[in-house]
Amino acid sequence: MQCLRPQPLHIPQTPDTTVPIKLEILAVEGLPEVQQDDDIAALIIQQATLLDGDVVVITQKIVSKAEGAIAMVNPDDPLSHQPIVEQNSTRILRRRGDLIISETKHGFVCANAGVDRSNLKPDQAAFLPDNPDHSAKRIRHNIKTQTNLDVGVIISDTFGRPWRRGVTDMAIGSAGIQPILDLRGTSDASGHQLQVTEIAIVDELAAAAELVMGKAENIPVAIIRGVPADWLGTGTIQSDLIRHPAADLFR
Repeated sequence: MQCLRPQPLHIPQTPDTTVPIKLEILAVEGLPEVQQDDDIAALIIQQATLLDGDVVVITQKIVSKAEGAIAMVNPDDPLSHQPIVEQNSTRILRRRGDLIISETKHGFVCANAGVDRSNLKPDQAAFLPDNPDHSAKRIRHNIKTQTNLDVGVIISDTFGRPWRRGVTDMAIGSAGIQPILDLRGTSDASGHQLQVTEIAIVDELAAAAELVMGKAENIPVAIIRGVPADWLGTGTIQSDLIRHPAADLFR
């Protein structure tokens, strides 16, 4: 069977002043196995041609590897990572069998506190970076230093969602791009004023990038080209995207 590599994904959009007419999503292939203390920015630059205004989406796993967020586990015990899950949880919400739904210190509510054993050596488990927003900021700075290009950086991870089957990638850290596109006060196509519409553009871009990275293709980085310039800017996941408990109907 012939295995075809993902091709650039073109997403047509309805013409509008707030969204691009076309986005191009490019998988970055050929990255070496990331080791602790590797310069992720340099590895990306060696394998990809970046342009000003690109958004670089990087999976959490290689950021955790580079930052040493790796713990040793018993390769013969599929549950040996659970103590690491509990150490990385500030609150356990639910348990069912070997599944734990918990809240991390970052404010993420997810399965097993983001601790993951996939795409690692059998005796390893990865946990989330200490501060994914700072990680994104550092990678963006290193790209700027080495290329003089201004790009956005998103660090993504896979999340399940309440009441829906399947998983999707979301942003756990970002730099150089607004996490939220606030459309409140603008008008829709029928002239009605939008009252509550805030689009989590970093999550939508992270999910789109995952379509060309896949779960088993060993492609941990993608470039999104064509993002509107006014989406690029300041903001962090921690400050802009995590819902405050006082505004959360489910906590």
